[in-house]
Amino acid sequence: MSITAERKAQLIRDYALKAGDTGSPEVQVAILTERITNLTGHFKAHVKDNHSRRGLLKMVSQRRTLLDYVKKSDESRYKTLIERLGIRR
Repeated sequence: MSITAERKAQLIRDYALKAGDTGSPEVQVAILTERITNLTGHFKAHVKDNHSRRGLLKMVSQRRTLLDYVKKSDESRYKTLIERLGIRR
């Protein structure tokens, strides 16, 4: 269910604003999106896994909060981020 270290490093490289950037909202949203995608696939096989579903809802809420922050600070960054990640809204 979790992402591999290689995949996480690749996401950090792809979405970092500058070298060594691991905490920008873009990177955090990209990592959360990857984890949410993995958990969504997990629920296709394990329908009654309600404990993990709670974690999924917390991740979705955290991602929404970060996206709202990016939208409030710079709307063009927000639009490019959701286009790159394929998030609708």
